[in-house]
Amino acid sequence: MMDLDSKIPSGPLEDKWDSHLEHVNLVGPRNRPSYDVIVVGTGLAGASAASSLAAQGYRVHVFIYHDSPRRAHSIAAQGGINACKNYRQDGDSVHRLFYDTQKGGDFRAREANVYRLAQTSTEIIDQCVAQGVPFAREYGGMLANRSFGGVLVERTFYCRGQTGQQLMLGAYQSLQKEIDQGRVILYPRSEMLDLVMVEGRARGIVYRDMLTGDIRSAAGEAVVLATGGYGAAYFNSTNAINSNSTAIWRAHRRGAAFANPSFVQIHPTCIPVSGDHQSKLTLMSESLRNDGRVWVPRKKGEKRAPGDIPEDERYYYLEERYPTFGNLVPRDVASRAAKVACDDGYGVGSTGYSVYMDFRDAINRQGADTIKSKYGNLFDMYEEITGESPYQQPFRIYPAVHYCMGGLWVDYNLQTTIPGLYAIGEANFSDHGANRLGASSLMQCLADGYFILPQTIGDGLQPLFRDKVTTDHPAFSQAIDEVKDRINKVMSIQGSSTPLSIHKRLGKTLWNDCGMSRNADNLQGAIDHIDQLSDEFWNNVHVTGSASDMNQTLERAMRVADFLEVGRLMCRDALERDESCGCHFREEHQTEEGEVKRNDEDFAHAAVWEWAGENTEHRRNTEKIHFEHIQPATRSYK
Repeated sequence: MMDLDSKIPSGPLEDKWDSHLEHVNLVGPRNRPSYDVIVVGTGLAGASAASSLAAQGYRVHVFIYHDSPRRAHSIAAQGGINACKNYRQDGDSVHRLFYDTQKGGDFRAREANVYRLAQTSTEIIDQCVAQGVPFAREYGGMLANRSFGGVLVERTFYCRGQTGQQLMLGAYQSLQKEIDQGRVILYPRSEMLDLVMVEGRARGIVYRDMLTGDIRSAAGEAVVLATGGYGAAYFNSTNAINSNSTAIWRAHRRGAAFANPSFVQIHPTCIPVSGDHQSKLTLMSESLRNDGRVWVPRKKGEKRAPGDIPEDERYYYLEERYPTFGNLVPRDVASRAAKVACDDGYGVGSTGYSVYMDFRDAINRQGADTIKSKYGNLFDMYEEITGESPYQQPFRIYPAVHYCMGGLWVDYNLQTTIPGLYAIGEANFSDHGANRLGASSLMQCLADGYFILPQTIGDGLQPLFRDKVTTDHPAFSQAIDEVKDRINKVMSIQGSSTPLSIHKRLGKTLWNDCGMSRNADNLQGAIDHIDQLSDEFWNNVHVTGSASDMNQTLERAMRVADFLEVGRLMCRDALERDESCGCHFREEHQTEEGEVKRNDEDFAHAAVWEWAGENTEHRRNTEKIHFEHIQPATRSYK
C-alpha cells in the first residue's frame, strides 16, 4: 500500500491554513535565484504560479506546446469566478462557500482543502482587480455578481466578455512581465513527454521540440504540472483538441498516484454536436441559467417550432423537480435531467438530443436591452454558430464533457507522491470532490497558482540548497532514450488505422459507457473494448511523416496512446466505486426519484491508483475522507 500522507494540519478548521504557513520551511530571498523551477502549462494555474514564483525570485522555466501562453478551456464561456465577498448581503460567508462546495461535490473532498479554497477566494478577486481584469460593475461602481448552479447566494463575479479569458490575460501579463525581466524563460512549441527522476525525486523533464522533432531535457529542483485535465479522452469535449493527459500520465507511470479518475464533469449548457467533424464543443455559460428557463415539450417527438408550443404543453422539468433551486441546480443534476428527458423521447432538434433554454420570459420582464447587456456576447456567438437568434427562439443545449475532478493525488502542499513533483489546477485531483460547482474551477486554479503553491513549495525546496542536478546526470540521457524508443516504436508500426479514428472510437465508448450514467456491465464492456483498441493501436496504427520534423500525426498518436490507458483506468475506477456520488452516477445505486445514492460506509474516500508496471493491473489505494465540521447528508436541491 502507498503511504498517503496528506499533511493536513491539526487544530481548528478555521486556523489550519494560517497555522500551516507559520511552520513551512522558507527559502531566503537571496537564495531563491539559485533554484530552478520547471512549470509545464500556462493556463490559469500555470501562468499564475510561474509569475508568482518568478516574482519571489526563483528561476522559472515554462514549457508550452503553443506558440504563446493560453488556456485549453472554452473561451466562449462568459463564465465567472466564485468568491464569498457577500456584496449582496444575502448571507454568504467563508463557511457557506465551504459548505456549498462540499455539498456540491457530494461530500467527497477534504474539509481542510475546501475551507482553504473558500478562505482564499476573496484574495483572488482583489488580485485580479489589481491586475485590471474588467469585472462587470453595477451602477454604483460595486463589482457585479450573480448566482451559479447549486447555491442560493450571488457570489459569482464575471466579466461581460469571457471571464476565463480575461482572467487569463491578467495572469498572462504578470507572466510576460517576469519574462521581460528575465526571471521566466519560456519554451514555446515544447511538449513534455516524460518526467526525470533522480534518487526518487523529480528533477526534470524530457520534452519534444514540436517544430524540429528534437528530443531535449531540462533540469530543476522542482517540477510543477499545470497541464489541465484529461476530458479530451472523450474526443468531444469543451477543451481544445490539443489538450491532453500526457504530462500527468507520464508522471503517473513514474510513480505519481492518480486519484478518482472516474470523476469527470458533464456541463449541461453546451451547443449540441452538429456532425462527426467536431472535437471541440462550444460551451454556453452556466450563467445563462440565471434567466433562461430549461424545458422540453410534454409531447414525445414534438415537431412544432418552440414558439408554437403553448405554455401548458411545456415541461419545465428542472423547476418542477427542484422547486427551490430550479434551473440553478448543480451541473451533474442538470446534465442527467437533460439526458433522461432526451432518452425518454422528449428531446428537440434534428437529433432529438437537445433541450430548450428559453429567454422569452426574461426578455418580456426585463427588456431585450437588459438581457443583451448581461449575455450579449453569448447570444451573438450562439447565433453565429447555429444561425438561430436566441432573442427570437430558445437556445438548444445538451451536456458535454467539461472538467475533471480526478487527477494526480496531491497533499496539502500540492505535492504528489513523488517528492519535488507538484500538480496544480485541474491537473490534480482537486478540491471539488465528485462534482464541481460552476465558477469554482477558475477559483481553484488561481488559488493554487497565486496563493498556495508559492507558499508551500519552499517546504520541499529549502533542503535542496546547493544540491544541484544538471542534464549531464545519467538519468536524463536514460529518459531521453526511453522517449525515443517509444516514438520509434509508434513510427515503426505502419498499419492502417489512423490515431484519429482510434481516438474517436475511444471517445464514443467512454461517452456511452462511462459518461453521465454507468453500470457494471457497460463498464466491464468498455474495459474490454478499450483493450481491443489498445491492441489495434500497438499493432495497426499508421503514423505518416517523420519523427525528426514537425509531425502533428505523431503528436496525436502519442497522446492517444496515453488516452487509451487513462480511459481504461477511468472505467476501472467507475466500476470499483460501487455507489453513486456527484457526477459518478451508477444506475444500480439511485433513489426512487432517480437521484444519486451514496455509500458513505464503504466509499467515503479518495480512490488513489498506483501504477504497477506494463501489462499489470493498477493497484487501488484509498485516502479516507474525515468529516469533523460537516455531516454528510443526502443532497437535496428540491
